[in-house]
Order: sequence, then structure tokens, then C-alpha cells
Amino acid sequence: MHLKFSSSEEAFRDELRTFFTTAIPKDLRERSAAGKLNYPEDIVTTTRIMNEAGYAVPHWPTEWGGQDWTPIQHHIYREEMSLASVPDMLPFNAGMIGPVIAQFGSQEMKERFLPKTANLDIWWCQGFSEPEAGSDLASLKTRAVRDGDHYVVNGQKTWTTLGQFADWIFCLCRTDPDVKKQAGISMLLFPMDTPGVELRPIQLIDGGYEVNEVFFNDVRVPVDNLVGEENQGWTQAKFLLGNERSGIARVGYTKTKLARAKELAREVTAADGKPLIEDPFLAARLAELENEVLALELTQLRVVASSADGKPNPASSLLKLRGSQLQQEAMELLADIAGPDSLPVAGLDPAAPNGSADIEAPEWAQLSVPTYLNYRKVTIYGGSSEVQRQIIDKAVLGL
Repeated sequence: MHLKFSSSEEAFRDELRTFFTTAIPKDLRERSAAGKLNYPEDIVTTTRIMNEAGYAVPHWPTEWGGQDWTPIQHHIYREEMSLASVPDMLPFNAGMIGPVIAQFGSQEMKERFLPKTANLDIWWCQGFSEPEAGSDLASLKTRAVRDGDHYVVNGQKTWTTLGQFADWIFCLCRTDPDVKKQAGISMLLFPMDTPGVELRPIQLIDGGYEVNEVFFNDVRVPVDNLVGEENQGWTQAKFLLGNERSGIARVGYTKTKLARAKELAREVTAADGKPLIEDPFLAARLAELENEVLALELTQLRVVASSADGKPNPASSLLKLRGSQLQQEAMELLADIAGPDSLPVAGLDPAAPNGSADIEAPEWAQLSVPTYLNYRKVTIYGGSSEVQRQIIDKAVLGL
């Protein structure tokens, strides 16, 4: 392929760039760039602006708000969102349960949930991982026992991201304990305020409360809230996880962090009195990271182009693997540039997903270390680096 956008693709890029930088409020995008979004208000505001313009769920079927875009256009969309510091659409809605309901749900379920999911009238959370079922998700123990026209759910989920804001949860439960573990799982949907649902926050190393434990004690869920057929949850989960990994390289996001690092390195003075940007070691580190991001971007374009027939490309695991590593390296660079100013984390707001600091340090430096620590997770979610290496070994290298 020729790694150059066509004139129509460049026009499409310009159209999106104009929309993102004019329709989404500037102060909201500035908060996004600084890692200080107001939850849940900023996510809801952004989603509803995007949805009204037809940009909230472009990868969904067109009858439910999607766009008939090419893979290249979807790539441009994700990159321009990142470059404009537009907050990502809530992944649990746009990238996970929405596509699952569109693929597996009944017509009634689609009509009931998809419009509200696209517009964030329902905030979803994910009930997958358990204390003893993370990477080996099929070992989950949460049970759903049929009782007339309801299922009775008992068990526990963990690492439920942003569950404190959620209205509903999509939850994997074991409905048949007597078959192969992958074959006895179903997906249920139910409100978080259903009697018997208890949510407990988990404080993370960055000081914030982004994830939660969720406990289910005799939670009654109508059978109508079963997605698809009973015991087909593992197929739905694999479909969902495939959507979760799309666009996870976040090349545009890493570009913005490197640009910010260069900007800050011009402001910070080194021990010799010169701007830090003139330090040859830092300059070499920046150049190396920029080259790595460029290589990842070219690889991403090749993967996108080869996926034009709609079939998933196993090489996307390369994007997730290297993309997550580069995100971490960019955050580490920002923390190193901030130096001692990046260390204070006192004054964190326990109600904020990523915390917030009210401390005496340069505005740009306050969240450097907390953000760096938070980004240790990106090599885990969406399939850990070890999982991605296994996929690459088998499906790409044929080992």
C-alpha cells in the first residue's frame, strides 16, 4: 500500500478536525489534555455532542447510529480525536456492550438499549473479572440460577472500572456448572441499584478510585435481560474483547504527550542553567520515542489497510503490545522532566477516578507521577502483554 492519504481522506480529516475543535468546548478539551476531566459530566457532555452529529458510535451498524466508513476513516477519526484532546467515548458503551447487543441481542433488546447506550442515557460498567478469574476469565464463579422468569445472581466481580457512575452492568455469570467452563457462561444485564448489588471502591496506587469491587447477593434479574441465548456468554465475551482491543495503540494520544514533553523541556532549566531540551541525553530519548511512535503509526496503517475486508488482523496484537509500552514510556518521560515537582500527591480527591491534586507545584507537573503510575495498567487491560505475545507467536509468526 501507499502510506499516503487520498485527497478525499484528507478532506475527511479536515472535516473531523474542524468539528472536534469547534463543537467540543475548549475548556473541556483542556481538562482532558491535563487529565482532569470532571466525571461523569464531561464524558456525558462530549458523548451527546458527538452523538447528535453522528460521531459517537461510527463503528456500530448504520441502523443504530453507525457510519459506513472505511477502516482508514475509522483510523483518522480515532487519531483526530486524540490530537484534539477530545475524551474517548465511554468504552463500556461504545466499544463493548453496544456492539454485543447489536450482534447478539433480540430486536426488542436493541430498541430498548442501543439508542440510550449511544447517547449515554445509560452509563454501563463491565462485570467480567473476578478475584480468581482475571486472565483466565472462563474460570469465573459468579452464579446465575434460573428461578421462574428470573435469574438469581450470587458472586463477586472486581476491577469494575467507573462502576461508581454506572446505571447498568453487563455481567458474565455461570449458568451451567456441569459443562466445560467456557460452555456454561451467560451474559446478563441489570441495573446497579437492583436490590442485592453492593459496590465498594478500591483505591489505586495513584491515589484515585477508578475501579471497584461489586458483590451480588441474591440479585434477581429478569430472564428478558439475558443477552442472546443461555450459555452463549463466552462467544459474546470474545466478540466484546475483540472490540475492546480496536484502536488501543492510541498513537495520537502518545503524540500529544511527546509534544507536551518537548514543550515542558523548553521551560525546565537543567543544573547547568540551560533549558532541559538542550540536554543531549534527553534529546536522544525524545528522538527515539518519536521514531518508535512513527514506526507504530506506519504499522497501524498497514494493519488498518489489510483489514479493509472486515476480517480481524492478528497483527493488531502488535499494535496493542507496542502501543501500550509507548504510552508508558511517554508518561515516564513527562514524570522525569517534572522531576521533584512531580512527586507530591497529597490532597487527592477520593471521589475522582484519577484523583486531583491541590498542592504547590507547577500546574503541569502536579499529576505527572500519579498519571505515570496509573498508566502501568495499559499493558494489562484489553489483553495483557503476555497474552498478546502468545497471539503473535501463534497467529502471526506461526510458532
